[in-house]
Amino acid sequence: MDYLIHIAILIGIYSILALSLNLIVGYTGLLSITQAAFYGIGAYATAILLTSFGMNFFLSIIVGMIITGVVSLAIGYVLSKFDGDYFALGSFGFNIIVYSIFLNWQSLTRGPLGIPGISKPSLFGLDFGENIIFLILVIIFALAVYFTSRFITNSSFGRVLKAIREDEKAIEVFGYNTLFFKLTIFAIGAMIASIAGALFASYITYVDPTSFALSESIFILAIIILGGLANNKGVVLGVVCLVILPEALRFVGFPSDIAAQMRQVTYGLILILLMLYRPQGLLGEYKL
Repeated sequence: MDYLIHIAILIGIYSILALSLNLIVGYTGLLSITQAAFYGIGAYATAILLTSFGMNFFLSIIVGMIITGVVSLAIGYVLSKFDGDYFALGSFGFNIIVYSIFLNWQSLTRGPLGIPGISKPSLFGLDFGENIIFLILVIIFALAVYFTSRFITNSSFGRVLKAIREDEKAIEVFGYNTLFFKLTIFAIGAMIASIAGALFASYITYVDPTSFALSESIFILAIIILGGLANNKGVVLGVVCLVILPEALRFVGFPSDIAAQMRQVTYGLILILLMLYRPQGLLGEYKL
């Protein structure tokens, strides 16, 4: 039972991450590969505020969102100078920079040693230390993010984002300041990702740089491409598939001496077949 609860918590956290990136990539068409950096900033902000300053977990989420928002606006402004593939390469570079900061700023992040002893949340005497209670907290945050994302994408603001994705030059002709819209959604996506980071840090009770490497950004991007860009339900379905699939492969009877390698091969083969026969994703409305 504890194992199933653990998987459900991971699905909830990755759903928040994937929904945040879908706003940027799926709805706005900005190919960003830096979401793990914002995820990490939220996690480290919570870890440092809880372990060094004894701050309440929920207040640390707000502080982490503010810090992430400021950083994302600076990164987004620089990235706005690029288009298409160059935007992706720039975001790639920023993820590496943030990861390097986590790894080398030892006086703040403890470098490769990480930050242990992060406390579980509590609110008005309610302790979220038990995994089943923590799962309820993650579900509440995931649902809030889901409905917030749906509200944004169904609003007039969201319609402008879709227009930017389809033809940015055309929407500029009608007097829209596309830089404002792109920076705003980039910051919103980053701040949502920081919530996932805070939940992850408190759940694991430990953070270190390896959890926020470039491979994590690529994994989050793979989730929304598989689930379906510009479709929030598809994104959640993509999370379920990519979190459960590797775990399900543990129960396939591969020979013990090559089991790990065969799981990776099978996992990769399934993803390739899905992209061959369903390139728009499971429920996708838009293709990169």
